[in-house]
Amino acid sequence: QVQLVASGGELVQPGGSLRLSCVASGFTFSNPVMLWYRQAPGQEGGWVGSIGADGDLANYADSVKGRFTMSRDNGKNSFDLQMNNLKPEDTAVYFCRALSPDVWGQGTQVTISS
Repeated sequence: QVQLVASGGELVQPGGSLRLSCVASGFTFSNPVMLWYRQAPGQEGGWVGSIGADGDLANYADSVKGRFTMSRDNGKNSFDLQMNNLKPEDTAVYFCRALSPDVWGQGTQVTISS
């Protein structure tokens, strides 16, 4: 079964850090570009970042650049998002996605609040 399972979301205070993980199964994880998206309440979903198959090319949305870092471990079929200096506007459900095959994780809730 082709799937992505995301985890790690929780309630964090502003300025804090959080690490999200996405574990893949059912396909050759080393092939596709991996992406993170997020969707805040009442808003359209937004692209957070993407990373190449070898983990050497990463691009980020301007809103998270310098604060968020993606990494992947193809040997462990995992793909992480390290989030630092979190802000209330980072509150959203975060989704991981693989391209080719096109598959989405189920989402994990991140809430930034004091």
